[in-house]
Amino acid sequence: MDQYAALRANVGLLGTELGETLRQHLGDAVLARVEEIRQLSKEARQGNSQQAEQLRQVLTALSDDELLPVARAFAQFLNLANLAEQHFSISAAGRSSIEKPEPLTELFQRLKDTAIAKGDIQQAVRELSIELVLTAHPTEVARRTLIHKLTEIAACLAQLEHPQTDWQQQQLQLRLTELISQAWHTNEIREQRPTPVDEAKSGFAIIESSLWQAIPDFLRELDADLRRDLGTGLPLDAAPVRFSSWMGGDRDGNPFVTSKVTRQVLLLSRWKAADLFIRDLDLLSTELSMNTGSAALLDASEQASEPYRAVLNKLRQQLITTRDWLTEALKHDRLQRPADLIWHNQQLLEPLLLCFESLQQSGMQLIAQGRLTDTLRRAYAFGLTLLKLDIRQDAARHADVFAELTRYLGLGDYSAWTEKDRQAFLLRELANKRPLFPKNWQPSADVQEVLDTCDIVARHGNEALSTYVISMAGKPSDVLAVQLLLQEAGSSFAMPVAPLFETLSDLQNAPDCMRQLLIIDWYRGYINGRQEVMIGYSDSAKDAGVFAAAWAQYSAQEALVKLSKDYGVKLTLFHGRGGTIGRGGGPAHAAILSQPPGSLAGGLRVTEQGEMIRFKFGLPELAIRSLALYASAVLEGMLLPPPVPKESWRSLMSKLADDSCNAYRAVVRHNKDFVPYFRAATPEQELGKLPLGSRPAKRNPTGGVESLRAIPWIFAWSQNRLMLPAWLGAGNALALAVETGQTDLLDEMQQEWPFFATRLSMLEMVFLKADPEISAYYDQVLVPKALQHLGVELRQQLAADRELLLKLIHSDTLMAKEGWIRESIMLRNTYVDPLHILQVELLKRSRHDPEKISAQSNRALMVTIAGIAAGMRNSG
Repeated sequence: MDQYAALRANVGLLGTELGETLRQHLGDAVLARVEEIRQLSKEARQGNSQQAEQLRQVLTALSDDELLPVARAFAQFLNLANLAEQHFSISAAGRSSIEKPEPLTELFQRLKDTAIAKGDIQQAVRELSIELVLTAHPTEVARRTLIHKLTEIAACLAQLEHPQTDWQQQQLQLRLTELISQAWHTNEIREQRPTPVDEAKSGFAIIESSLWQAIPDFLRELDADLRRDLGTGLPLDAAPVRFSSWMGGDRDGNPFVTSKVTRQVLLLSRWKAADLFIRDLDLLSTELSMNTGSAALLDASEQASEPYRAVLNKLRQQLITTRDWLTEALKHDRLQRPADLIWHNQQLLEPLLLCFESLQQSGMQLIAQGRLTDTLRRAYAFGLTLLKLDIRQDAARHADVFAELTRYLGLGDYSAWTEKDRQAFLLRELANKRPLFPKNWQPSADVQEVLDTCDIVARHGNEALSTYVISMAGKPSDVLAVQLLLQEAGSSFAMPVAPLFETLSDLQNAPDCMRQLLIIDWYRGYINGRQEVMIGYSDSAKDAGVFAAAWAQYSAQEALVKLSKDYGVKLTLFHGRGGTIGRGGGPAHAAILSQPPGSLAGGLRVTEQGEMIRFKFGLPELAIRSLALYASAVLEGMLLPPPVPKESWRSLMSKLADDSCNAYRAVVRHNKDFVPYFRAATPEQELGKLPLGSRPAKRNPTGGVESLRAIPWIFAWSQNRLMLPAWLGAGNALALAVETGQTDLLDEMQQEWPFFATRLSMLEMVFLKADPEISAYYDQVLVPKALQHLGVELRQQLAADRELLLKLIHSDTLMAKEGWIRESIMLRNTYVDPLHILQVELLKRSRHDPEKISAQSNRALMVTIAGIAAGMRNSG
């Protein structure tokens, strides 16, 4: 039986509906052309070289008027295919085909067969702490308005699976046609770049449309599993998963994130939370009409005949007053906050808990555990600030503040001081009670901006803010500088300050940097036994290649775990992962279980970025599954940690890291043809024109590859399907290991060490997505003859690496054990291929004669970029 039949049926249904929309609005001729291209692409994918050539001829011969509708048709289809796939993964038909359909149930079953005591499992569940940090990135190509339509289409697919009358079936078909038509008539490319506030709103939208429902549903599921397998459920105040955000707080290299923007986002976040809780209270007030309650509840309701309603309506009215004040505060710079607002989470929780306890005491436990419990769970998970905001800033910006200040005070130039002198100055001032910044000092605009941000932090407090992340941190003074700035701003709470170690050398120096901090008495007092450290994945991989970066990340974490134990500090590692393999992405479950033993003891903090937020959390059922995968992986990592690597494994992995780094840098840094080849063979330069994220694509607009952000660097290579950053160097290193007789050891590492096994399975996925023929076509049309040799060499390397990997994993097929992922990639290829050919044609036209390229062709180029990103999925 074909286990993917239901998926293909839905893909077919959505494709037919899209075809009908094209026929209605563009006519039979355009539909026939699209259908011809689709058929040729399908046959070309099956190895028919004649059809492949014909496909290229048809696409390159398209007129200016045809380019845009054809590009849009295939891009739209990929969005619909992705949606069908998302739906399949949570449908009854799909659950039997996907990996780990019931991750928590499966884990608890497995734990029964171990010697782990029930008490230890309960303790691990109590300590479970997962914080998912939503981040905006330049690769989230779908607009919020389109995401809404796609969500509605998913709801139609779900309803079609249930028995329907003929009339209901007909109405659902009509609704489906209408939604696809709405999507077709909506610009998939934004007219303008989103602002950081727009990005923050997209985070709120995911909570409103999906996570608001998913969190209480997930906790009910976890509670049921615990009751069944351990005999005790979750405490009411359990919040094993929380959400934070970088949207509106991440100012690293983004000049558009200012202190004013951060204030606006913090207020909007509160506004949305108040609005969502008001809706919950509307519903609760309708349902909790009971007239008996505890003495405490009757007192609070002033002996009302319907005491629950009286208490809930009072809370609801206070929230409406708060929301109204926030509406006004968003229009004014500083507005005095009245005392009667609901501002602290305890004010929200007290009346809800009063109702809950009263129902329990009055014999109405079943009612207490219904919708009221859901609202309480939301209050603990989201609170009145909805998403806690991180602040991220580059270490150099904090140093600039003190350089300007010390020059003004006549103390010399902080920027020229040694690390020892900087630390002495900062620690002296941290212990000093008098203000450091003179009243009449007029700092430069850039320095004032840093000070204003610290002022916002001080005024909004720890319920609204999470962590202050310092990018490009490398020295203890980078951390102490932020702590002094926050103290000077009058911050009343010890905000966690996390250095972000992101380049290869920063990762290697991370343990030493943290040791120097932990020997400082003042510092240990400030952190109160808890330390957060952020591990960067993007820049380290861009700097040294995936193997070297992965080993540096692993080694740094291992050393930091040991260091924290030595100093009695609870360490939380914050993983700055992207959606792609080249940025630390890949299946979250496997990635978590490949971390060093002990690295999850302080909980898990991880970024969820751009398009991956939608793929993991865009529908409530999808979000429940994603949360279950996270929770089961972290629990497994705590209770069944991976082995400590043997010395022989470490030694070989260290050699693999060095060899792969040398091979990677030989191409990326030391080959004079590389940068011009990269610029010609990918749409890197054109990416900057696409109004995706609010952040500029480069830190330094005139620099080379080193100044390019890690995200567009990866994104560009996924567009031409060479996927270079995700594999370059790894195969060279593995080949050297095989040549020196290490095959048996590689085999042992693959069987027994999850870290190494995960590296190989990620390479498998990359090699399945890479397509040398498509890459060669980009080269043939776009790359000058003198540079084409480099593409040939890289594709030869890719082929050799692929063959070697298949030998090492003892398989003749990539991802043979991951049928679901394999099927999903193959399914989309038919629709991505025409977009690649169109993109090459449009790049050729726009580069050859930029003056003559029409607005329509320019838009078609943007559509191909967005469409390929949708087809490649984890693209940035």
